[in-house]
Amino acid sequence: MRGTQFADLNVFVAVADQASFTKAARLLGLSTATLSQTIRALEDRLGVRLLNRTTRSVAPTDAGERLLTQLRPLLDGFDAAIESVNAFREKPAGHLRLVMPPPVAKFVLAPVLARFLERYPEIIIETTVESGLTDIVAGRYDAGFRRGNLVARDMIATRVTNDMHYLVVASPDYLARRGRPQTPADLHTHNCIRYRLPGGAFIPWVFVVQGKTVEFDVEGSVVVVNDPELVINAALEGIGVAYFYQEYVASLVASGRLVSLLDKSALPVTDGFFLFYPSRRQNSAALRAFIEFLRSEPYSKRQGGTATRVLEHDPEKPVPDLIRSGNQSSEIKNHARA
Repeated sequence: MRGTQFADLNVFVAVADQASFTKAARLLGLSTATLSQTIRALEDRLGVRLLNRTTRSVAPTDAGERLLTQLRPLLDGFDAAIESVNAFREKPAGHLRLVMPPPVAKFVLAPVLARFLERYPEIIIETTVESGLTDIVAGRYDAGFRRGNLVARDMIATRVTNDMHYLVVASPDYLARRGRPQTPADLHTHNCIRYRLPGGAFIPWVFVVQGKTVEFDVEGSVVVVNDPELVINAALEGIGVAYFYQEYVASLVASGRLVSLLDKSALPVTDGFFLFYPSRRQNSAALRAFIEFLRSEPYSKRQGGTATRVLEHDPEKPVPDLIRSGNQSSEIKNHARA
């Protein structure tokens, strides 16, 4: 296959998989105008329309779907052929594409990235940080990170963090003005800084009350969309009360800039994060090197705690029922959150 033909077909697959010219352009490192021109030229050359475009969506036509069915195995085979050359290299090389939620980017990847790249200078890491549940196969990612109970059964998962603890925090200035909540129910009278995921759902405020996991409907004057740091800054400025992973605020609590609220027994523990990847795909040398590196850099050791092994782990765990405050019907809600 000629080089230009291969490049054009690769662009087509990227746009179809991402269902977006903008996302595909970001993935390929090209402009949206270049991708649009490439697709138009490919369609003209083949004499058929491959993609239906509207202002809101991009989707393959019937002809496009048939071409995708033929192309995907060929591209996977091409990637495997290139990857096979890595066996003759002294050190692994290649492009490693990862998708992860903000906590993993901050507390798992950021502390080890420099050491990993120093050890494997010929590996290029590309990361996408988002809170949604990305389809890593459709997005052509090598691996993703997700809380254990959200990893699909057909994936291989490796634990990369301990179970995660939540804290409720506020600044000393806020507490001096508004008083200190003594129970989760007291939060109904406080200004709560809420965190909304890109899909529109709020991260619920969940507590343990009389041995049951209860979700409280809180209110507040600030809603933050997909930016944990802004939530923390709002709490530091005395705007209101925040509900967050302990890892985000532990140093601020230790320094006295934020105050940890409520009895620890009322604060839930949730599944830790796992790296996951398809069981049916041959793993690249870069991904294998990354997995082994994470195993050699246990999360608790990175956080300054006692070292623990990182284990291959079955992520499937029963999710406890939630009882929503003000609505005593048991239901599981909003667990597809990062």
